[in-house]
Amino acid sequence: MAASPARFASRISLRLTVLLAAMAVTGCASITPVTLTSTDLKQQADIDRATARRDVPPITGALSLEEAIARALKYNLDRRARMMEEALALNTFEAGKFDMLPKLVASAGYRSRNEDLVTRSIDSVTGAPSLANPAISSERNHSNTDLGLTWSLLDFGLSYYGAQQNADRILIATERRRKAMHILIQDVRTAFWRTASAQKLRTDISTTSALAESALVDSRQAETERLRSPIDALRFQRQLLDNLRQLEAIDQELSTARIDLAGLINAPLDSDLTVIEPTDLMNQKMLSWPVTTMEDTALAQNADLREQHYNVRIASIETRKTLVRLFPNLSFNDALRYDSDKYMINNHWNEAGLQLSFNLFNLFSAPAQMRLADAGIALADQRRVTTQMAVLTQMHVARLQYASAVRQYQRADTIWNVDDRIKQHVANRASVQTQSKLDAVSNDTAAILSQLRRYQTLAQLNAAASRLQATLGMEPAIGDVQTTPLAQLTGEVGAALKQWSDGELAGTAKP
Repeated sequence: MAASPARFASRISLRLTVLLAAMAVTGCASITPVTLTSTDLKQQADIDRATARRDVPPITGALSLEEAIARALKYNLDRRARMMEEALALNTFEAGKFDMLPKLVASAGYRSRNEDLVTRSIDSVTGAPSLANPAISSERNHSNTDLGLTWSLLDFGLSYYGAQQNADRILIATERRRKAMHILIQDVRTAFWRTASAQKLRTDISTTSALAESALVDSRQAETERLRSPIDALRFQRQLLDNLRQLEAIDQELSTARIDLAGLINAPLDSDLTVIEPTDLMNQKMLSWPVTTMEDTALAQNADLREQHYNVRIASIETRKTLVRLFPNLSFNDALRYDSDKYMINNHWNEAGLQLSFNLFNLFSAPAQMRLADAGIALADQRRVTTQMAVLTQMHVARLQYASAVRQYQRADTIWNVDDRIKQHVANRASVQTQSKLDAVSNDTAAILSQLRRYQTLAQLNAAASRLQATLGMEPAIGDVQTTPLAQLTGEVGAALKQWSDGELAGTAKP
């Protein structure tokens, strides 16, 4: 007897299902790790390099301190990442607001079966089978569409408080960006003065090294010709070699300064940067600020402390979310439905409902949930108090470090002036004698070391000033660095540096 068309279709459907499953299993088994080739890595590196240097204007002429800071604020890659984190927090907030809206869901489907949906019935009184023939109650192949609106009071409450928390997270991202800006300015100022010292000492190191090498050759020749005592010649050479070692160590220390500065301002690493030293090298006016005023400023503007304030607000809102979860949930739904089944009398219909639900286990978990929320608030409060004390400690330590850096710079500057005068006197008395070359090399090396220590203390002075300003929450009053032209941004940074140099504390009057 030949198979019915329905059974034949069923067999075909079963075989297709088995075939598709086998193909899926085979496809999963055929997946293997793909190693990146050198060509792929090079192409991606070229793309990344071009992306990093996009829209970065070249440096023309000498670089001032305010322009270096402005370029770092505008083009530094780490700062760009911080700004993207802030943008991500803003987008999360904007997307989270849509969670408060009702859910409008549209759906469509298709159903097919190889046998008719045949049903029997029994008498509701006697329980005996109905004498009527079995009935087909559904079409084998039919489609359906739905358009439903659902709104939950519980979801609305949770989404509302979640949006408030996301708004605070935007402000936290802003404070973290401020902190990153403080660190970046500090790094740029330190690298700038290291570059300035390398620029200043480059010629002197080269000249003194050449003089030492020449004196070393003369000494070895004198030793070979027995013109001097061998022990005197060796001692002479030992002093020259020690001076050369110090000069090479100085040159090695300063060789990376230019690269560090170029990396911070996103300039080509092989560029030969030339910097302009500011005329105002030391500012003691910050030490005249009243300590109480500095404490108030730090408590109001420090980025870390402001972040903890926002964390307390987030923890407080989390308590409200916990309370909302303990309440019954009221949900409403309304839907338009359609089914193409020809056995249905009404293919189009509207459906609405109202449902009240409550998780009875909330009665048992409510005390624990409230204790957990209160513990979160207590922890956030404790972190805020701890951060506040840490900020005050940092402010006092930074002030003392700045005062110490000022004294160290003054001492290093005085020593350098003395060594430089000695160097000039020795240069005036220089002769062709080998011993005079040793004196010249030794005094030139001492002068170079003194000048290096002067620049080092100057860099430490700027770093200490930046730490103090970061603790106080002081930063340049600048607009959007993405849209602000570089020249305008440089001017705004220069105005902020001049304001600090004049002894003006951000947000306060002059002491």
